[in-house]
Amino acid sequence: MAIRFVTAGESHGPGLTAILEGIPAGLELRREEIDRDLARRQLGHGRGGRMKIERDQVRVSAGLRHGRTLGSPLALHVDNLDYRNWEERMNPWPVETAVEEVHLPRPGHADLPGLLKYGHSDVRNVLERASARETAARVAVGAVCRALLRELGVEVRSHVVQIGSVRAAVPEELAVEDFEGVDESPVRCLDEEAGAAMVAEIDRARKANESLGGVFEVRAWGLVPGLGSHVSWDSRLDGRLAQAIMSIQAMKGVAIGDAFDVAGRVGSQAHDEIFWSQERGYWRATNRAGGLEGGMTNGEPLIVRGAMKPLPTLTRPLRSVDVVTKEPAQALRERTDSCTVPAAGVVGEAMVAVVLADAYLEKFGGDHLDDLRGALEAYKKRIGWRR
Repeated sequence: MAIRFVTAGESHGPGLTAILEGIPAGLELRREEIDRDLARRQLGHGRGGRMKIERDQVRVSAGLRHGRTLGSPLALHVDNLDYRNWEERMNPWPVETAVEEVHLPRPGHADLPGLLKYGHSDVRNVLERASARETAARVAVGAVCRALLRELGVEVRSHVVQIGSVRAAVPEELAVEDFEGVDESPVRCLDEEAGAAMVAEIDRARKANESLGGVFEVRAWGLVPGLGSHVSWDSRLDGRLAQAIMSIQAMKGVAIGDAFDVAGRVGSQAHDEIFWSQERGYWRATNRAGGLEGGMTNGEPLIVRGAMKPLPTLTRPLRSVDVVTKEPAQALRERTDSCTVPAAGVVGEAMVAVVLADAYLEKFGGDHLDDLRGALEAYKKRIGWRR
C-alpha cells in the first residue's frame, strides 16, 4: 500500500491520534477544512449528549510545516473534551480512587468477544476502543486524503438514502453541485420529503427507547479509468473499498453500484453499454456498475453504499449476563445516540478517500505532488482521456 494509517485512543480517554504515512511532499493543507469535516461528523438528528460536549479540532504535530506536507508521516490529534468528566475512570496511570468495573456486555457490541479474546474482566477495557468515537481520527485522515484527491481533480461526497423504514428517492445521475446543501439537512438527505420523514422516524424510535440504522451512499467524481487491478485478489479496488466501509463501526453490508438490485435482473438490464465519440471518448449511458468493472475504475462516477445496523447501546437494555457472576442481567446502559447514519456517511467519505488516494499513489507514485500530477497527466494523454 502507498498510504498507511493507524489510529489510537479510547472514547473517553485523553484524545485520539492518527499517524498517516505516504502523503507526498508539497500538498497544501488547511486546518479549517479538516476541522470542517470533523464538525460534519458530529452532525445529524438523533445524536446524543456527547456531541454537545465535544468541539473536534485537529492538532498536527509532525509531517507538516507552514501548511505544506513534508513527505514524512503526519501526526494528527483530536482531543476528547469529555475526558475531564472521565479522568479517574480513564486515566492512563493508576488512580487512588476505586473505579467500578463494567460486567454487563451489550448484545451487538464488541463487549463480550473482546473481553474473551483479551482476557479482561472489565468490559470498559474493550468498549472504549470499540466505540465509534475512534472515527474522529479517521475523518481527520480522510480530510488529508480528500485534499490530495482534489489536487487530482477528484471530489468525494455522501448522503443518506435510508433511515429505518424510510427510503429516499435517489436520482440516477447526481453531480457534485447537487450536494451543496446536504449538510443543512438534519439527516444529510438530498430528498427533502424523505428527510422530514426520517426525522420523524428517529423521534418515534427515541421515544420508544429504540435506536435506528440505515444506509448512506458515497460518490466520487473525476476518477480516471484503471485504478485498481484485475490481476490479483488483493489489488481489486472493489474489494479494498468494501473492506474500508465494513471496517467502520456498526456496518453490516456494502454495495457497489446497483449491487443487490442487479442480482435480480437479467444480464441485458444489469450492465452498462459502451459508446464512443470524438468529443467524449468512451462513455456509458448508465452506471449500474457504480464505476467499477473487474476490480478497476472505468471512468464513471464511483458509487458505494454502506448499511448500518441500529446502535447496540439502548436506553431500554436487552438481556445479557454478568460476566463475573454469570447471572442474568440487563446489558450496560450508557449515554448513546438514537441514530448516527448521517455521521457514518461522513466517515464513509473519509474511508473512500483513503482508498482512492492510495490507488492513485500506487499507480502513479511520486514523492512530491508535482511528480504525481505529471505521471497522471502522462497517463491521461496515453489513454486519450478527455474528461
